[in-house]
Amino acid sequence: MADDVKPELPLEPDLKLEIAHLLLIDVVGFSRLLANEQIKVIKDLNRVVRATECFRKAEVAGKLIRLPTGDGMVLLFFDSPEQPVRCALEVSAALREQQNIRVRMGIHSGPVNKVEDVNDRPNFTGAGINIGQRVMDCGDAGHILLSQHVADDLAQYAEWGPALHELGECEVKHGYRLHIFNLFRDGLGNAAVPERLRRRRRWTHDAKHKGSAHAVEPARWPTLLIVGAAILSLIALAGTFWVLWGPTKIPRLDETVRAIIPEKSIAVLPFENLSDQKQDLYFADGVQDEILTNLAKAADLKVISRTSVMQYRDESVKRNLREIGKALGVAYALEGTVRRVGQKVRVTAQLIDARSDTHVWAEQYDRQLEDVFALQSEIAEKISAQLKVTLSPNEKAAIQQKPTSDLVAFDFYIRAKDLIESAVLNAPRDEKLNEAVHLLDQAVARDPSFALAYFQLSHAHDQIYFEGTDHTIERLKKSETAIRALEELRPDSGEAHLAEAKHRYFAYFDYDGARRELADIGNKLPNDPWPLVILGYVDRRQGEWEQSTHNLERALELDPRNYAILNQIAISYEDLHRYADAIATLDRVLEIAPNDIVTKVTRGAIELQWHANPKPLHDLLAKLLSEDPSRATVVADRWFFMAMCERDYDAAERAVAALTADGCRHEGFPFPLLWCQGVLARARGDETAARAAFEKARVSVAQLVQEQPNYAEAVCALGVLDAAVGDKVSALKNGQRAVKLFPSGGNAIEGAVALQYLALIYAWTEEKDLALKTLTKAAETPGSVSFGYLHLHPFWDPLRGDPRFDKIVASLAPK
Repeated sequence: MADDVKPELPLEPDLKLEIAHLLLIDVVGFSRLLANEQIKVIKDLNRVVRATECFRKAEVAGKLIRLPTGDGMVLLFFDSPEQPVRCALEVSAALREQQNIRVRMGIHSGPVNKVEDVNDRPNFTGAGINIGQRVMDCGDAGHILLSQHVADDLAQYAEWGPALHELGECEVKHGYRLHIFNLFRDGLGNAAVPERLRRRRRWTHDAKHKGSAHAVEPARWPTLLIVGAAILSLIALAGTFWVLWGPTKIPRLDETVRAIIPEKSIAVLPFENLSDQKQDLYFADGVQDEILTNLAKAADLKVISRTSVMQYRDESVKRNLREIGKALGVAYALEGTVRRVGQKVRVTAQLIDARSDTHVWAEQYDRQLEDVFALQSEIAEKISAQLKVTLSPNEKAAIQQKPTSDLVAFDFYIRAKDLIESAVLNAPRDEKLNEAVHLLDQAVARDPSFALAYFQLSHAHDQIYFEGTDHTIERLKKSETAIRALEELRPDSGEAHLAEAKHRYFAYFDYDGARRELADIGNKLPNDPWPLVILGYVDRRQGEWEQSTHNLERALELDPRNYAILNQIAISYEDLHRYADAIATLDRVLEIAPNDIVTKVTRGAIELQWHANPKPLHDLLAKLLSEDPSRATVVADRWFFMAMCERDYDAAERAVAALTADGCRHEGFPFPLLWCQGVLARARGDETAARAAFEKARVSVAQLVQEQPNYAEAVCALGVLDAAVGDKVSALKNGQRAVKLFPSGGNAIEGAVALQYLALIYAWTEEKDLALKTLTKAAETPGSVSFGYLHLHPFWDPLRGDPRFDKIVASLAPK
């Protein structure tokens, strides 16, 4: 080749290498498990890993690659070597309570390259993954092992140095020697030397052998070894006695999850109202709410949602910030006071490290009332600076954006927001939602540019529609009018997309549309749990039960004391007949709200569903009603169901007397109070009274269907009432139509209930074969029928004695 002719370079390199920070996780003893056990372990491990803060943040940022390995996984992070380390500690913390999952982990930073697998799908390979595999292979269950490369990077930071423990060099596959470090601290990881390094030779570097590895040989001092062994044996024996007979504390799930708290995390607690006027309480709430809302716009900061922090508003209770920090999973708490006098306001704010209960920053501000929104933005920016939170230009602009210039409108908004949140958690739901709508209408009347008021207004209308108390087109139009106003004021905002996603879900069961809107939110609402909640709801209705629970648990990370979310998780477990998990979840609710009567009764009713045993619920209701008879209205629906299962019709009559006008409603199915009265009369053998009640109930439901012909729940209720009065043709028509009216994409909640009612319609119209065929399908459908319900309730008496019915009941019996 001539000297002046240069070789032609390829347009692109054959391998596109990039540096990844890798976490490899491997289930120890995986091959010894049965096939079904393997599937469960991998599913549980996936759920734990996906719930970690590091995984979630990297996934949201689009900087995470996940590679399944059959008995584990490889996670590729791309920002910092700290990411896989923090993730490993979070996984280790979460798995302390999962005794059935034993893993080892390896961490390395190195080159990887993107390739396509045999299915033309993107995959990754490279030396980085190979070395990470060798590092992990050196460990036993519980170990978190690091390559020297990662250990050297982490050793520069004071946080990590004490947690790194050198193990020396270990020979791995093909004679390759790796310098290994063991990571453990705060009871996380495995402090023991791995078996592989105990049995084989280890190498280390010292001054004498600098630059070359040498074997670490045991010293030839048998006497010292014998004495040392004896001492170690005594220590081990003492440890055994301590483990077996010493005080034992089994870590709870919330304790293990909170073991790793993000450094950049905060709870903005309710500000104390120091004004003479107690009505200024909502003004103080507004100051706190706006600071919280502003801070929540920062993706680099974890901010706990309003629902959880407002539970600490009680001024009579002295706050224990360490306990609050642990309960909410945050490193910092912001407290403050507000005093409003005339047209002036004084705000004090103090930032506290909740881990040590030490003050970090404090400031007092005296401003004109009209400057309060600018002050709230200023405080949020100062807190961000104190916590070294990186704010993007868009986030900074969002923090500086005023919600409104009208303080009266803002007061209406805060009052309404409080009502909407409490309506989800406590009765009377409809009254609170309607009052919230009234307040928000006043807010937007005063300030038509108040975008967040339209956001809350749409949500309130959707909730009223979804619950069925006003399931009309007019209610939908009110919600949609609010959404259009929001979209005009803040086009393509996170709030606009979230409002549309909620509306598509609650109003239309438009799952694909809701998912698209949620995807368009991106990272615009990084600390809002609602996108994850809606995603969890959509997953569940489409039968993705595990993914639904995962997303609802992720929402809880941002709103850990929101027991409405926990109750939804419990509902999923109950529908899946995972009753032990349902009880454990309801116990978590009762830790947050120990006096919540509905949760207590729901928990008590599980034994009835699970083992056909009404006694725990019976005893609980007797106790609750003897303590306070006014509770009858709150528990009447469960009381009536239990009394019918016990065939105690006198108790059922007392329960019916306590029911509210819409107390017979079931999962949104609008059965009127007359329905329950008819059911009781028929069970007692009073057919005349039963028919009269059913006929009147049928008239009201038929009117509802005439007004809203596609209201599936109402159509189904009409079919059941048709069967009750003996109109077989209409009953079959309406029952079958109701099942078809639910979305083609599936509806695992109301759709399952409609299937159950269709079986009941067949049973009551003497179509026994169709009833048993439909009931067989219902028994295989989550959320439809339970063992206790079929075994005890009079509804199913027409099928009793048929061996096919007995077989269905037996299939649901606890194993």
